[in-house]
Amino acid sequence: MNRVKLRRDGAIGRIVLARPEKKNAIDREMADDLFAALAQLEGDANVRVIHLGAEGDDFCAGADLDALERTLDAGAEVHRQDAEALGRVFLAIRALMKPVVCTIRGRALAGGVGLATACDIVLAHEDAELGYPEVRVGFVPAMVMTMLRRAVGEKHAADLVLTGRIVNAEEAERIGLVSRVVPAATFDDEVDATLEQISRSPTTALALTKWLFYKLDSLSFDDGVAAGVVTNVEARATEDFKKGVRRFTERRSRPE
Repeated sequence: MNRVKLRRDGAIGRIVLARPEKKNAIDREMADDLFAALAQLEGDANVRVIHLGAEGDDFCAGADLDALERTLDAGAEVHRQDAEALGRVFLAIRALMKPVVCTIRGRALAGGVGLATACDIVLAHEDAELGYPEVRVGFVPAMVMTMLRRAVGEKHAADLVLTGRIVNAEEAERIGLVSRVVPAATFDDEVDATLEQISRSPTTALALTKWLFYKLDSLSFDDGVAAGVVTNVEARATEDFKKGVRRFTERRSRPE
């Protein structure tokens, strides 16, 4: 993996975009590396949460325009393969049975903010800037649009993709593009605390929670409640749940 670094810190798996000299712009090789890294961490039974971050001042500037220029006349099949390589990264993030936490410093643009939008939790540095400026260069934020509409709603999504404007971290949080804005002074500590908090939860509970959360997109209200009943019963049958309930009741019954 030349463009992505992968490491494990106990129950935390870390994927780091590693092209700071190119503002971590995404080309086909980086997309393939990201997919491979996600697959490795999904198969690691010791990893409970995945952290997606980046080297350098910016999280990701989007597609590598130099790489795109070299394929301008390559034909539709090459372009389709390029697009599918990134699309399968988005799908892999959602399909993972482990939470994926993205942290953004600096700029996250186009496909770069698309990567963040695909993740389950997005923590933004107070100085972060985010946007989908593709329309300004005759491009379309095509694959990320389905996630963006779900994240921020129709009107905010249309505003972002049709104007191509860049928003600051505060506005990104207000419209739902990021989960939280974290002050610069405490950014690293809060990121670590969030990852550590998630990593302490049982693997099965995390997997069932994430699965049901996104499954609800395709269900009616009644079917969503029904799926919740099934998942509730599955969770109750796990040893982790039984141990957790016993620990809680034992603590409560202890004399002060």
